[in-house]
Amino acid sequence: MQFNKRIIFIFSLLAVCFLSACAEKEKLADGSELIHKGQFVFAASGEFKPFSFVNNEDLSMSGFDIEVGEAIAKELGLEPVQKRIKFKGIVEGVKTGRADVAVASHTINPQRSKHVSFSTPYYYSGPQIFTRPESEIETVDDLAGKEVAVAKGSTYSDTASKYTDNIKTYDSDITALQALNSGRHDAVITDFVTGKNAAKEGFKIEGRQLIERSEQAIVLPQDNPNLLKRVNEALENLREDGTLTKISMKYFGEDITKKPE
Repeated sequence: MQFNKRIIFIFSLLAVCFLSACAEKEKLADGSELIHKGQFVFAASGEFKPFSFVNNEDLSMSGFDIEVGEAIAKELGLEPVQKRIKFKGIVEGVKTGRADVAVASHTINPQRSKHVSFSTPYYYSGPQIFTRPESEIETVDDLAGKEVAVAKGSTYSDTASKYTDNIKTYDSDITALQALNSGRHDAVITDFVTGKNAAKEGFKIEGRQLIERSEQAIVLPQDNPNLLKRVNEALENLREDGTLTKISMKYFGEDITKKPE
């Protein structure tokens, strides 16, 4: 009986260590901390084309966010390591140490800022209304009582709730737009670039009012200020040498990394 108690105690201790991430992070000379030595582990969803999407051949991710994450890793002299996490769980994933950062098109807002830190913006976006071509919806005033679809965990749910109580959620912006394309819901609110890209790919949808502008930034744990400083320095270098602009032009044909006037 005593032996069994000892075994139970040992397993309980191991479980506590695992849940609390008792293994120490790799600490660099400047005080920055990394999950793994020499690696920059960055999270993205793979659900947000063209920002991040999964390649069918090897299940790796590509997209604007992915190339930005890889460019930052290179600037830091680290190996880039992708970590795929569903969008609604990414902020929690960064908080609990599943990734060093998230490069996943997160809008800076007060609610998220209570739990994580944000880098300087690496691109500028904004939610837009998308409808089917025959829809009479043009502006936010037309959304009252209408059924609007958004992605789970995105800020677009908060945006939609200002104009309607009838909100449906999907795992990603693309699946919400697919539903709109197939005749469900009255509208979708999503990033204007994502909706524009879906329309280019053949979705029978049209963009209507661009509701507001937003700043998109990299998410980091609040207890790693030195890594935040290094990421911000890397972003500044990537702005100055034209890397961010080059990546943006590749995916969007325009530069979304410059702050709108």
